[in-house]
Amino acid sequence: MRRWLLLAGAIGCEVSASLSLKGALDRPALYAVVAVGYVASFAFLALVLRAGMPLGVAYGIWGAVGVALTALASTVLFGEPLTALMGVGLALVCAGVLVVELGSQAAQRRAHGAA
Repeated sequence: MRRWLLLAGAIGCEVSASLSLKGALDRPALYAVVAVGYVASFAFLALVLRAGMPLGVAYGIWGAVGVALTALASTVLFGEPLTALMGVGLALVCAGVLVVELGSQAAQRRAHGAA
């Protein structure tokens, strides 16, 4: 459970930093939020890895959920388009990460069963 909370923190910080980057174009003070957000995101991600989550799983979820949330939030906050085709692409990315996670769980079960 701790790993997932840390990963949520990493995702939240990365999404906040990315959205702030767009906002900083008009309000340069937001560059501080960008810097702190990205540093915090990588710090959380390092803690996730230290807690034992496999790199491929952590990075895949971090990237896919971050992309999806950033796309959705930028539609709401900045009026950027989100077409049906883009939605399909986001769903495919999330489905791919889910498959990686399921494969990782199966591999871990096999490894523990063989030990």
